Amino acid sequence: MDVAPLQDLDPFDIFDAEAARLEAYFTGLSGREWDRPSRCAGWSVRDVLAHLAGEELYNQACLDDDLPGLFARLEREGVTGLAAFNDWCVAVRRDRPVLQVLREWHTKNADTRRRMRERGADATLPTMAGPYPVGLQTFHYCSEYATHADDVGAPVRAEEEPARTDWRCRVGLFALSELDGPVRVEAAGDRYLVRLGEQRAELSPAEFVDATTARLPAHHPLPSPLRTALRCLA
Repeated sequence: MDVAPLQDLDPFDIFDAEAARLEAYFTGLSGREWDRPSRCAGWSVRDVLAHLAGEELYNQACLDDDLPGLFARLEREGVTGLAAFNDWCVAVRRDRPVLQVLREWHTKNADTRRRMRERGADATLPTMAGPYPVGLQTFHYCSEYATHADDVGAPVRAEEEPARTDWRCRVGLFALSELDGPVRVEAAGDRYLVRLGEQRAELSPAEFVDATTARLPAHHPLPSPLRTALRCLA
């Protein structure tokens, strides 16, 4: 995997910033605003919060070196596979008061961010994929949070958008290198040139981010094989 695109980025600062964005947005919601549909098919804004809270079960299990304990719990619940885990995390929180779910996510995520920073980027963390660098895992969390912030419509100030899109593009390039698939991506000025066999495409930075997170709209002309090949952060 090629970590060069990430060398001058601080994953912990980015993670803090994206968590703060989500928290500021969530704490400003009330009533039916929680029921608005998100960009995640079938999920409301409230469901996205529940998903984030549920993900902390995994994040904390990694930090506690207790993935076997988490897997045993999920087996008892009849949950198998990532998609089922995501659905379960949302379903079990649908009947809970939304402020309770918000407190759960706030408390657990703050703890996760603190402990990841304390360990440091070069330390390793047990994950489903085996021991993995803390800094690189944090970049994956950063992308997850930024993607879901966009999914629910959390505001991004105009002055921060260029740097935010830039780091997201760089995390996408890194994630593609991890997969080591056949797609090739080259930055050329303000565009990304994408090649897969004989297929070619040019994407803006924002389009490249959406492609890596599987958020390109259905009407976008990028061919299906390229869409599949570029999906690396969703």
